[in-house]
Amino acid sequence: MEDRGVIYNFLSWASGVVWGPVLLILLVGTGIYLTLRLGFLQFKTLPYALKLAFKPSKPQEKEKGDISHYQALTTALAATIGTGNIAGVATAVVLGGPGAVFWMWITAVFGMATKYAEAILAVKYRVTDKNGQMSGGPMYYLERGLKAKWLGVCFALFGALAAFGIGNMVQSNSVSDVMETTFNVPTWVTGIILTLFAGLVLLGGIKSIGRVTAFFVPIMAVFYIIGGLIIIFLNLEQVPQAFGTIFTDAFTASAVGGGLLGTAIRYGVARGVFSNEAGLGSAPIAAAAARTDYPGRQALVSMTQVFIDTIVVCSITGLTIVMAGQYGGGLDGADLTSASFGMFLGDIGAYVVTLGLVFFAFSTIVGWSYYGEKCFGYLTGGRGINAYKIVFVLFVLVGAIAQLDTVWLFADVANGLMAFPNLIGLLLLSGVVAAETKKFLKVAKQEKAEKKRARESA
Repeated sequence: MEDRGVIYNFLSWASGVVWGPVLLILLVGTGIYLTLRLGFLQFKTLPYALKLAFKPSKPQEKEKGDISHYQALTTALAATIGTGNIAGVATAVVLGGPGAVFWMWITAVFGMATKYAEAILAVKYRVTDKNGQMSGGPMYYLERGLKAKWLGVCFALFGALAAFGIGNMVQSNSVSDVMETTFNVPTWVTGIILTLFAGLVLLGGIKSIGRVTAFFVPIMAVFYIIGGLIIIFLNLEQVPQAFGTIFTDAFTASAVGGGLLGTAIRYGVARGVFSNEAGLGSAPIAAAAARTDYPGRQALVSMTQVFIDTIVVCSITGLTIVMAGQYGGGLDGADLTSASFGMFLGDIGAYVVTLGLVFFAFSTIVGWSYYGEKCFGYLTGGRGINAYKIVFVLFVLVGAIAQLDTVWLFADVANGLMAFPNLIGLLLLSGVVAAETKKFLKVAKQEKAEKKRARESA
C-alpha cells in the first residue's frame, strides 16, 4: 500500500503539472491562433460542414480511404461522447461553478479550428500500411510534415498507453459502477458482457468499428439529447435564469481571478478539452481513415464533432445541472447529473443518465481502441497489433472490477503529454493547413457554382 501511495502521489503531482496553466493556455491559444489564420473558418462553414457530415454520399473513384466521412465522424464521436459529457460537465460545475459551462463553450468554439487543422494534416500526411489500410494522425504529420519523428514517437507512445486508461478501464469501471448502483448488477457480470461485446467489435478492424459506430452513436446521442430537451422545454421559464447564472458566474472575481487561471476558466477549459479532445490529437487518427478526395473536405466534417459534443451534448447536461441547482450539495460527477435529471423526470431521469452513461462509455472504448491500435502500430511497424487488441479487450474486464484512482491519474498524465507534441505540430504546420484550406475552398466554390448551373438548366 505504501508503494501504491507513492505512485498515486507522484501521478497526482504530475497531473497537476501537465494540466497546469501552460497546457491550458496552449490549447486555447492554438485554437485562437488557427481561428485567426483561417479567417474564422468555423463560423463561415459550419452549415456546409454539417451537410457534408450527414448527407449520404456514394464512394467516388478518386476518393481514397477505408470508411465514409460519416463513419469517420461517428468513430471520433464514439471516442469523445463519453463520461466527460455526463460526469465531466458535473465536475466542472462543482469545482468551477456554473460559469465553467461558459468557458467550455469558448473552448469548443476555438477548438473547432484546432480539430479542423488536426484532420486536414492527418489526411494530407496519411500512409497506406502493409495491410492496405490508411494510417494517419499526429505521429505521421509530425514525422512526414514536420520532419520530427521523435515527436511522433512520443505522441504514439503516450497515445498507446492512454488508450488503456481514459479509453478503456475508466470507462468500463464507470459502467460497472452505475449498473451496480442502479440495477444491482454485479461488477464482474457487467465486465464480462462489456468484454465480449468489445471483442466482437474490435477484432473486426476499422470497417467493423465504423459500421457499429455509424449505427450506435446516433441512437445513444439522440436518446440522451431527447431526455435533456424534454427537461429544457418543460421548464422553459427557468432557462433564461440558467443562462444568466452561467454568464454572470463566468465573470465573477473568483471565476476569473482565482490564481493564475480563475477556477471557472481552469475547469471549464480542462473539462471542455477532456470532452471534445480538440488538441489532444486523438480524433485525427479516425479522420485519416476516411474516404475523401481533399483533406479539407474531411477536415470540415471532423470539425463538426466538437460542435456536437460540446455545444450540443455538454450544453444540455450543463443547463440541466444549473437549473436543478444541486451542485453545491455534496454531489459530484454522474451522481450529480443523475440527481439533476431525476429532479425533473423522476426515476426516468436517473435511467436516462444511467443508460446514457452505459452507451457513451462503451462507444468510447470502441473509438479509443482504434486510436491505441494505430499508435501501437506506428511504434512497432505494424507488428503485434492483434496482440494489442486482445490485451486491450481483456483490460475492459480488469477495469470493470478494479479500483481506478491511480489508473485515472496515469491516463490524465498520458493524455496531457499527447497534447504537447500535437500542438507543436499544429502551430508549426499552420501554413500547410492554410494552403490546403485555400485549395479546398476554391474547389467547394466551383462545386457550388456547378450545382447552381445544373438546377437552372434543369
